[in-house]
Amino acid sequence: MSTFFSGGWRLHIVHDTGFVYDGLAHGSYNEARLTPASLPTQAVLSTEVRAVPGAERWSYTDYWGTKVTTFQIDSPHESLRVTGESTVETSSARTPQGNLSCTALLDEAVVDRFYEYLAPTPRTLLPEEVRDAYAIPLLSDDPHASAAAVSERVRSLLTYAPGTTEVQTSAQEALDRGVGVCQDFSHLSIALLRSIGIPTRYVSGYLHPHEEAKVGETARGESHAWIEYYAGSWNALDPTSGAAVGARHVVVARGRDYADVTPLSGIYHGAPASGLGVTVAITRLR
Repeated sequence: MSTFFSGGWRLHIVHDTGFVYDGLAHGSYNEARLTPASLPTQAVLSTEVRAVPGAERWSYTDYWGTKVTTFQIDSPHESLRVTGESTVETSSARTPQGNLSCTALLDEAVVDRFYEYLAPTPRTLLPEEVRDAYAIPLLSDDPHASAAAVSERVRSLLTYAPGTTEVQTSAQEALDRGVGVCQDFSHLSIALLRSIGIPTRYVSGYLHPHEEAKVGETARGESHAWIEYYAGSWNALDPTSGAAVGARHVVVARGRDYADVTPLSGIYHGAPASGLGVTVAITRLR
């Protein structure tokens, strides 16, 4: 018997992705990050990752705490389709947790502990002048206020425009273009928050886009990304939508940036490949 979180939802997610080859792939090894995380704020009722062609599957938890499903296909195949299907109960949005000040976050012990969430990555590297222009003016000694201000500033700097960037796009490139998708909003927010000493990580998962979704209502789209910053505890912000992270959000993976949470990756021997396309169907069950 599951515990239903007060104010939470029950969501059913089907995520389809994969590759199609210009000829035959004679062997492939793949990793899928499609399994929602079991958290104090999120209960996974059922979950499965399937592959066509079929293959024996293994799983492990990666360095960042994400469950990874691995499978190897040795027989020749023209395409690979991977489906992650899960049912999850979520909780309502939490009030900000943690009482460390921004000054306290600069302590050597804190910086040492969270160095990987403070160091820039290729996708979150910004020149000093960008930090000085967009992050420093928003810095207060309250990390919650600083994070909220940065998230709001990012929404003023970027316009949401699907198809205008790619998964390799960096925060600086998105800023130069002035457009992007959720991963760009997240990368830019992470870059600015790290630049002022607030440990911040990238979160990948799903968002039901309709606040007033009726039971049984299915929304179709893609996976979603947001951020978590540290202030003595980890706190979530969604810089793309500006919505509180809560009942409509499902956490799958966390890391330094998108490279750590790629839903499907792998290696293969054979003809060139292209994406099979990604579809996500998320249905409110309760």
